[in-house]
Amino acid sequence: MSRRFNFQCHFRFRTHPLPIALALCALASPLSPRIAQAQLRSPWDAQSITLTDTPYDCPPPPPFEKTLNIEGYYIDAHHSVIDPVKKAAEEKATAAPTHLGQWSTEAADAYLTKGSRAATTCVYSLLDAAAKAHAWSGEMPTSQGHYEQKWLLAGTAVSYLKVRNSGVGTSDQQKEIQKWFSAVANRVTDYVDSKKSNRESDAWNNHRYWSGLAVSAAGIAINDRSDFLWGVDSYKAGVDQIRPDGVLPLELNRAGRALHYHLYALAPLIIIAELAQANGMDLYTYNHAAIHRLVNLCVAGLQNPDIFARATGAPQDITVGQYSGSDIGWAVPYVKRFPNPQLSVWIAQAGTVRFWQWGGLPPAANS
Repeated sequence: MSRRFNFQCHFRFRTHPLPIALALCALASPLSPRIAQAQLRSPWDAQSITLTDTPYDCPPPPPFEKTLNIEGYYIDAHHSVIDPVKKAAEEKATAAPTHLGQWSTEAADAYLTKGSRAATTCVYSLLDAAAKAHAWSGEMPTSQGHYEQKWLLAGTAVSYLKVRNSGVGTSDQQKEIQKWFSAVANRVTDYVDSKKSNRESDAWNNHRYWSGLAVSAAGIAINDRSDFLWGVDSYKAGVDQIRPDGVLPLELNRAGRALHYHLYALAPLIIIAELAQANGMDLYTYNHAAIHRLVNLCVAGLQNPDIFARATGAPQDITVGQYSGSDIGWAVPYVKRFPNPQLSVWIAQAGTVRFWQWGGLPPAANS
């Protein structure tokens, strides 16, 4: 039972003597052994992968630390202008967690696409080493450190979900990795929950949705429904802000990066919706299917960035037709459910639909 659910349960039964309250909590908890709890599922659980002897060159784990004392790299009030010196310093400081996310997702995708036993072993060895080192599970001294923490959790938790049914990981590895996910998820939720009272803060913009993806994926990995539902609530917090014209107000405030950040905010929302769908929850219909308004705006913006330029008064920092995985990968699962010819063209033209922060290949990419 997670620390978050313990608190909620104790609060619910606070009028009872402590022993009685604890007993009631045990009965009420969706994770209680007294009440059968279905295993939370991921979009990859339904896939049947045959293990092969395809070789895989697994890199050694990167150097681990508990925290990251780093600063951001935007230098204007809209967080739209990048200082190249600060950006280079940030990339150097975050190389190790970035590599862990990249390497684990690449190996997980090699399992999905080639059935490589060696690649699956690589995922487990990387994540087990990180778990035993309690890597980046400390309280971060800066907001940028917290951002890196949740991106790392999102990427590694999804990579784990991709391989968890392979039969390759040992019981000890599973336990270590899940304990690490739980610890990092606690840090992510604590940071967001501490800032929720400020509706203009990063507890309400794209960082909230990425945190929701990280914690919901971790919740599935450790079968913690409170974590999973915290991620679902993050989806709802984002979708509730979508205006009738499809705009996310906090992302529109990013001036020349407004289109980029609408796409960047949309991606975790779509992946959360896919995680929820695997567990019988249709988030695509939530709040009168508002997510489709955001999708439609992003498609229109990619076709004509001047839409965002006129709204913000700043030319958009994006090259039409040259879209990366982070720009367009979210569309892979989306078009499987909601066919869109233009999105399908962009997917076909993209050099890759992978993006490590959501776990590499998006759901449905190899199905």
